[in-house]
Amino acid sequence: MSRTSAFSSALSPSPVPAGDPAPVCSSACPPARPVPSFPPLRVGRGGDRLRRALRRRRRTVAAGLAVAAAAMAVGGTEAQASRGVVPPEAGGSRGAAPPAAVRLVSAPVRIADAATVRLLRPGVRVDVVAAERAGPPRVVAAGARVAEVPAPDQGVGAGDGGALVVLSVPRDTARALVGAGATARLAVTLC
Repeated sequence: MSRTSAFSSALSPSPVPAGDPAPVCSSACPPARPVPSFPPLRVGRGGDRLRRALRRRRRTVAAGLAVAAAAMAVGGTEAQASRGVVPPEAGGSRGAAPPAAVRLVSAPVRIADAATVRLLRPGVRVDVVAAERAGPPRVVAAGARVAEVPAPDQGVGAGDGGALVVLSVPRDTARALVGAGATARLAVTLC
């Protein structure tokens, strides 16, 4: 028998006897059964990947906003301090009224050491110290903001009268600076 005839005879159905209603399978095949229903298979997880990416992006944006809010909160208190507004106390009561804004004035002050004034720039914070001959030095203005450093006088020598600086301070502190400048030599320390 040739190979093709053996193959075709193996594929052809065997004769069915007339009395049998169903054909009998001579091979070792299991009987035919209906296929149960099952949910469709999801091979990829693309939808989850997109959701996770959006969640990560939301977290990044939220973290960025939190950092920006913290920076603005810190910058806000420093900006209020530079304008002379006293920041609220940490343990203040809830019903207390906000502190009133302190009005700042420009106070020209003659500092004894002209070389020290050359170190100053507008916006820098300084403490003004009065050195009297009779007693120990005292701080007249703490944390005063330098508003302006005028050009040195043309006709005055470096050691004659010191140098002028304009400070932005509350009105009461400006009065104290004027009084201290009349009786003592003033010096500054950088904050």
